[in-house]
Amino acid sequence: MLTILGFAMIATFLVLIMMKKMSPIAALVLIPALFCVFVGKGAKLGDYVIDGVTSLAPTAAMLMFAIVYFGVMIDVGLFDPVVRGILKFAKADPMRIVVGTAILAAIVSLDGDGSTTFMITVSAMYPLYKRLKMSLVVMTGVAAMANGVMNTLPWGGPTARAATALKLDASDIFVPMIPALAVGLLGVFVLSYVLGKRERKRLGVLTLDEVLVDEKVEEAETVLVGAGGSGSGSGSKTSVATGGSGTDAEDEAGDAARFQVLDPNRATLRPKLYWFNALLTLTLLTAMIMEWLPIPVLFLIGAALALTVNFPHIPDQKARLAAHADNVLNVSGMVFAAAVFTGVLQGTGMVDHMARWMVDVIPEGMGPHMALVTGVLSLPLTYFMSNDGFYFGVLPVLAEAGAAHGVTPLEMARASLVGQPLHMSSPLVPAVYVLVGMAKVEFGDHTRFVVKWAALTCLIILGAGILFGII
Repeated sequence: MLTILGFAMIATFLVLIMMKKMSPIAALVLIPALFCVFVGKGAKLGDYVIDGVTSLAPTAAMLMFAIVYFGVMIDVGLFDPVVRGILKFAKADPMRIVVGTAILAAIVSLDGDGSTTFMITVSAMYPLYKRLKMSLVVMTGVAAMANGVMNTLPWGGPTARAATALKLDASDIFVPMIPALAVGLLGVFVLSYVLGKRERKRLGVLTLDEVLVDEKVEEAETVLVGAGGSGSGSGSKTSVATGGSGTDAEDEAGDAARFQVLDPNRATLRPKLYWFNALLTLTLLTAMIMEWLPIPVLFLIGAALALTVNFPHIPDQKARLAAHADNVLNVSGMVFAAAVFTGVLQGTGMVDHMARWMVDVIPEGMGPHMALVTGVLSLPLTYFMSNDGFYFGVLPVLAEAGAAHGVTPLEMARASLVGQPLHMSSPLVPAVYVLVGMAKVEFGDHTRFVVKWAALTCLIILGAGILFGII
């Protein structure tokens, strides 16, 4: 019964948010509360919620101060050169912008933290998507998939969990998986190219003269080229550079002046403190990777330093906090709402029953192929439950079943990493709410778009792992 109710609760949640019948926060709170009553444990709902909130409180704190920190860095202009560089590469071409999104997300993911990756990626790319009127779910989908592949880094979480659960060395799991993961990342880049081509076909290619203009002028004058508008034939597209005869003669300074997406004259810019802010950010990311302090503590200290140095006057600090309060409230509220969902799933025992049922339905004849089975199961299981639940609750059971048929724990551990590109868009992953919140995308829209492509990426990794003899 708990198995059925567990799947029913998850299905109800997904259907309601994808159909936009409920907001994610309301669904994350009310649906598990209702199912907790159905299970007959309504009297313990408070305990389950407190347990869930307690477990996610550090994550919520980390997100709150990380949003403030990176918000301040955006305000003071730290990422302006990144934005200009990407736009210079993209040249107002939707295809290049989508590919640039995947590349940027993959590079930033080297820090091993999904929330940080999404904050930096969205901060850099959101203005481009908005100005070119591109689909924002393409941005969130590509970023989530690229980060999902890179999330398998030993310091990213899943690999360490698998190593701990099966008492293995993380490097023994990860290093042989590199070729398969590289194929998966290449698959994300190819997919971003395809999605970008689709966006280019939908929108046409804009000239820089149409895009890189003052905000007020743009709103009044920007037009899409090659989208069936006035003038030349419906299939025509204007050249991407500048549309003028003097394109090749433009010097670097002229290009830099034209490639402005964030307001270059905003009052919050601190050009004299650029290298301080760059060094502070680099030090912060290094401290995260080296685990000098817990991540919430690092971001708390970093946010305090960033505010104090860049905005020494208290009224200015209050203004910056107020400017980012909306993002902070949305994301932290979503995390605490998710704590209700996870608290009920775990507290009522639904997760355990669902995991055991999944293991029990595996046919006996599949025993020698348990690594393949584990890879396939990692898609739904890591989507419907936390990484902790999967790696510490389900993987040891699967590994034991595989060992009985001669499948090594290392093969099982590597196979368990396959589902991470899909996992990063799970409603139980706090970082995804940073992604959709900052991108101003409905979670249901993101889910509808990304699930099929993320599942395909997972299967590409699984297929490559089998082909290379890794899994």
